[in-house]
Amino acid sequence: MRPACEQIYNLFHAADPCASRLEPLLAPKFQAIAPLTVPRYQKFPLGDGSSLLLADTLQTHSSLFLEELEMLVPSTPTSTSGAFWKGSELATDPPAQPAAPSTTSEVVKILERWWGTKRIDYSLYRPEALTAFPTVTLPHLFHASYWESADVVAFILRQVIEKERPQLAECEEPSIYSPAFPREKWQRKRTQVKIRNVTSNHRASDTVVCEGRPQVLSGRFMYGPLDVVTLTGEKVDVYIMTQPLSGKWIHFGTEVTNSSGRLTFPVPPERALGIGVYPVRMVVRGDHTYAECCLTVVARGTEAVVFSIDGSFTASVSIMGSDPKVRAGAVDVVRHWQDSGYLIVYVTGRPDMQKHRVVAWLSQHNFPHGVVSFCDGLTHDPLRQKAMFLQSLVQEVELNIVAGYGSPKDVAVYAALGLSPSQTYIVGRAVRKLQAQCQFLSDGYVAHLGQLEAGSHSHASSGPPRAALGKSSYGVAAPVDFLRKQSQLLRSRGPSQAEREGPGTPPTTLARGKARSISLKLDSEE
Repeated sequence: MRPACEQIYNLFHAADPCASRLEPLLAPKFQAIAPLTVPRYQKFPLGDGSSLLLADTLQTHSSLFLEELEMLVPSTPTSTSGAFWKGSELATDPPAQPAAPSTTSEVVKILERWWGTKRIDYSLYRPEALTAFPTVTLPHLFHASYWESADVVAFILRQVIEKERPQLAECEEPSIYSPAFPREKWQRKRTQVKIRNVTSNHRASDTVVCEGRPQVLSGRFMYGPLDVVTLTGEKVDVYIMTQPLSGKWIHFGTEVTNSSGRLTFPVPPERALGIGVYPVRMVVRGDHTYAECCLTVVARGTEAVVFSIDGSFTASVSIMGSDPKVRAGAVDVVRHWQDSGYLIVYVTGRPDMQKHRVVAWLSQHNFPHGVVSFCDGLTHDPLRQKAMFLQSLVQEVELNIVAGYGSPKDVAVYAALGLSPSQTYIVGRAVRKLQAQCQFLSDGYVAHLGQLEAGSHSHASSGPPRAALGKSSYGVAAPVDFLRKQSQLLRSRGPSQAEREGPGTPPTTLARGKARSISLKLDSEE
């Protein structure tokens, strides 16, 4: 009798009086083998590298399963049993003897009877403080801890990602950017002197293109907090993760920076990417510092929602060096639009030299992934650059912007895009002269989210097939894997809660917790 799945994982606490092992039930000799330990997430966020395969355990404890063979004169191992022989036994060259069929068949029976290819029993970490609790309370405490344990979540994610990781196509050869191209001498002798004692501040712009159009990437390579040093005339390798779930970087080409530290890299037409979201990494050949961005390829008519970072997310302004708090419910509203299938676009009037700090702020508050636009350097008119960027999305990329969030300063920007007052959401206190041009969210994001889920926006986007970002959030070190191809993995949301419960039932109000603040100085756009 086998379960209707490929693998069973039995997670338990060793001190739980209600817990039990499953492996000895399948193979009694596993009573002498300790269960595997789930690695602590704090120490090993990506796992400790220990093998979970059953075959490795059988080989490690070969003396336990083949103890009858040790009493015989060892024979030359065959393909069936050779994997479980000790090295000292393989070194000898004894006369040929028939293998013990009973013991070998026992190992084969274990492999056939097992529930999957990996070990089944896994023991979780138990805090020492729990030893002082009465035994009768331990089952309840352990059961509750499963749902808040980072160790359990990380373990499950590792198993799922390992199972769903796609294979590269035969025509694609993975290029790991660091070892593949060792550091080379700088093209210009002055470069080594210029960048001494300064840190890199490279950045690349998130790119959105319509399917079938030329795909052009751009970046700027500077050093120092205020861009005091420009990287001029140096080689930069461009890598694209064509299958983000695989984690493999594919080398697409090499460019040389110009006198202002900029480069432009057109993706070759024969290697143009299909609909999806692809992480991009531009690596300086001389010192292996790099800039990161995303290339987003969409279909014509893809629907998007725009958020002004400072105007709609921040609940405070940096005055005495304190950091802004995120508005309560802001993350949930953005995630609602993303779950409905809309492309998320973040705009800000900040210069691109602050990209790392702003993306880190979005990451710390778990904002969903999206396209992020910054101003090109310092400017006295950030609203104009915002408007130009959004106009390019509408005219060149052919995005259909269905809603915009921001501050009163953004009303004119959204009106220029053709958004109606019912599609423009302004956070904060109402301004009398703008009441006819937008909707003020005076009650905050929590109340607004309830209206969205109960109203007409609770259904999925009706646009054409496109790249869907899924439930992914920003990561500081590197973008998370969030590629979704066209209609294969498009989210399809059912009817809203109000429609399911009927017209006579009031919508349920969702309770939201107060958002946290982090240490990051973000100044207002004013």
